[in-house]
Amino acid sequence: MSDINETKIYLSEKEIPTHWYNIMADMPNLPQPALNPQTRQPAEPPDLISIFPMDLIMQEVSQERFIEIPEEVRNLYKLWRPSPVFRAHRLEKALDTPAKIFYKYEGLSPAGSHKLNTAIPQVYYNKKAGIKRLTTETGAGQWGSALGMACNFFGLECVVYMVKISYQQKPYRRSLMQLFGSQVFASPSENTNVGRQFLAQDPNSPGSLGMAISEAVEDAVGRPDTNYALGSVLNHVIIHQSVIGLEAQAQMAKVDAYPDIVIACCGGGSNFAGIGFPYVYNNLTKNDKVRVIAVEPEACPTLTRGTFTYDFGDVSGMTPLLSMYTLGKDFMPAGIHAGGLRYHGGSPLVSQLLHDGLIEAKAVNQKGIFEAALTFARSEGIVPAPEASHAIKGAIDEALACKESGESKTILFCLSGHGHFDMTAYDNYLSGQIQDFSLPQETLDEAIKKLPKV
Repeated sequence: MSDINETKIYLSEKEIPTHWYNIMADMPNLPQPALNPQTRQPAEPPDLISIFPMDLIMQEVSQERFIEIPEEVRNLYKLWRPSPVFRAHRLEKALDTPAKIFYKYEGLSPAGSHKLNTAIPQVYYNKKAGIKRLTTETGAGQWGSALGMACNFFGLECVVYMVKISYQQKPYRRSLMQLFGSQVFASPSENTNVGRQFLAQDPNSPGSLGMAISEAVEDAVGRPDTNYALGSVLNHVIIHQSVIGLEAQAQMAKVDAYPDIVIACCGGGSNFAGIGFPYVYNNLTKNDKVRVIAVEPEACPTLTRGTFTYDFGDVSGMTPLLSMYTLGKDFMPAGIHAGGLRYHGGSPLVSQLLHDGLIEAKAVNQKGIFEAALTFARSEGIVPAPEASHAIKGAIDEALACKESGESKTILFCLSGHGHFDMTAYDNYLSGQIQDFSLPQETLDEAIKKLPKV
């Protein structure tokens, strides 16, 4: 047993999980089934085979608790997994808190974020199915970078529709994708019918993840050699990300520590679920009492102000309808720098657990997350991505609450990616250009009016 005061907690390559965890085996209430967008009846595997390989479709509906990780996937995981857990001693000192703060750092992957945890298996299963080309969307570029890198490993073509505001804000994310051979288009684009429709409505549209998803799905459906890959939201993506939490549990056990609070940022929900769901499993099966908290932007408050209902995953209504918290598929988020969190909906699994009171959610403003990011960077020496900085903000808030109450709680958060390609955002913050944006209720009300009738 190691000392809880150690700064770094490692596992060996042999300790990489052999199986992913699937929370659908243990949820008291499963989400309502996805619906076919045309018939509005529960979607069946044949409804999805035009864009996903059968292996992923079967994971999407599986209720098997543990799903074996293919050996070829585990071998590629060894490029960066197991990822380290750090004890944030200097951050604790800076905050003068009695709390013990740990973070699981996913930014050491070749793509710089947690997204490679699912990109590699998704490309593996598509390669196995004979697919030659994958399309996808990306917000801030972490997912596009990860999928492009994974496609390069397996010899598939990769086409990325990058939300236009992020395409402009984060040029080096685009460069990284192109370096690995991906084609990258600013969305909305002239490449697809739906993209041209969006541009006709608003030639200066900043784009959204919902728009980019529509373009990527249209592209995939139009070619028999092509499938679509999604970096968050769907059940199989959530399953793949469970390696984060499974490793974290093993690492915390090495120093005889167990978190009272687990925190991650949340857009679609993949890194939040990745670190949080193994702890929800313990809450459900072992009567543990860990608080599991999703932190999202006030500018796009899906979980905290959205409606729990059916909605499309994309703007044009091409995807299945999912039961989730949503701001409405037509909702256009403000152009905040945390582009990976600018999504109108949330994972059905995350949404159902929140609806059932088994996890928590909070929204924070943009200035606050950059303030937290600077405090963290100056304490721990890591520049975090704006998305990951929402988790840092959440952890700092909880640590300061411990200072006020005098309680010594153990906090674990997921640092889901580094911010090396986000320095423009930091320049804007340091020069005073970053502004807070709280979503006006009338804007939300207008988007909610257009929700599909199911």
